[in-house]
Amino acid sequence: MDIEQIRYPIGKFERKEHYTPGETKTHIQIISAIPSKFINLLNSWSESQYDTPYRPEGWTVRQLVHHVTDSHLNFYIRFRLALTENNPTVKPFNEVLWAELPDAKTGPVELSLQLMKFVHYRAVLLLNSMSEEEFSRTFYNPESGITFTIESALAYFAWHGEHHYQQAYQLAIRNGW
Repeated sequence: MDIEQIRYPIGKFERKEHYTPGETKTHIQIISAIPSKFINLLNSWSESQYDTPYRPEGWTVRQLVHHVTDSHLNFYIRFRLALTENNPTVKPFNEVLWAELPDAKTGPVELSLQLMKFVHYRAVLLLNSMSEEEFSRTFYNPESGITFTIESALAYFAWHGEHHYQQAYQLAIRNGW
């Protein structure tokens, strides 16, 4: 398996301008399932397995789980801002530096798994309550220079969770865990 396949086990994200209501519903279902998938995969792992990089020169699985939770907290907040403000500018964060902070490098995986579970519950509750019109509300990310609709950011949110889950899952398969 080449490094790009390890790095992007489900392929790179391809953003579309518009998503159908059916695609949006599928994205919400993916988001709903991500915490359980991580919990089921990681529930019997050892500390040394958590501290294994998913690829050469990549994050450890511990950092990966903390990163997913950090970024999904940001998605949830961005959706709420977009629903309550007119095209708000959101605060970017340096995910590489966040992954190097002590809590991400050494903190218990269980903390982020539980936080991820409850953030996803709240996000899914919010997303399932939204009208089709609300999914077209926007926020601006100054780091990328892109104005995102909620439906577009939701597609990325779903891809992002599955992408990182698959990185951990593929590591487990390669190592016979």
